[in-house]
Amino acid sequence: MKRIVLKAYAKINWALDVLGERADGYHDVEMVMQSIDLCDIVSLTEKNDGISMGCDGDSIPVDETNTAYRAAALIKERFGIEKGLEIELKKNIPVAAGLAGGSADAAAVLVGLNRMWELNLQDNDLMALAGIIGSDVPFCVAGGTALARGRGEKIAKLSPAEGIWLVLVTLKQHVSTAEVYGRLNLNRVSARPNIAGMVHSLRNRDFEGIARNMVNVLEVVTLELCPEIDAVKDDIMRQGAIGCCMSGSGPTVYGLFGDEYAARRAYTALNRKYSQCFVVQTAGLGVQVVEEVH
Repeated sequence: MKRIVLKAYAKINWALDVLGERADGYHDVEMVMQSIDLCDIVSLTEKNDGISMGCDGDSIPVDETNTAYRAAALIKERFGIEKGLEIELKKNIPVAAGLAGGSADAAAVLVGLNRMWELNLQDNDLMALAGIIGSDVPFCVAGGTALARGRGEKIAKLSPAEGIWLVLVTLKQHVSTAEVYGRLNLNRVSARPNIAGMVHSLRNRDFEGIARNMVNVLEVVTLELCPEIDAVKDDIMRQGAIGCCMSGSGPTVYGLFGDEYAARRAYTALNRKYSQCFVVQTAGLGVQVVEEVH
């Protein structure tokens, strides 16, 4: 029985700009995205027919509305695969938190099934399929450090920025990405990120430059829904962060730290106050195969 187990890595946004609304209802964005080593575990086991799904928590649906399920269904339909699949998720990435947990799971399914069923798809093929499932899924397939444009599906890899220490705090309030974009009024956006400046700073590992360019235009909208974000940012900065920013549509906030010691010391303090707190490093890939049985 074929089986494959993968790590599906979360992401943060180093910078997020929204350029305007599109005719298809999405928004044109320009984002610098980064994989981090916080991950879900996705196990794929071949079976005779159909798709079944399980999860170690009750925080997400395990039916055709789930992105991982949809990724499996898309592969089966597109390539006429008659074999079935059982998907098991071990969730570590908070749900609806701006960290692309669902997108990461879908990316892992695409990468895993490409190997399991020997489809021989190249990265560009996988990323085209990923774009059908969701805007963040192509980046989660590509992983590492990248510039995302369009509605997020146009990915250009950047110089790797691995091994940077971050502390994340995720508030318990779930935030709907669709609602945040629906409330966004670009005429009210006063601060926009310098995307070129961020790319340059990351390439040179200039932490002050990175911190200066950590701007997310969605933050002002999410603040209306989740005002505690400001207090979280203050707490993280008080613990010695070089810079602080919200990821995606929130409500996760991350702080940038100069080294492991500073990050772990801050994590210890923040973890006493916030129930969902993580100390992580930036990672160089979006999906990693950890076990394979043919």
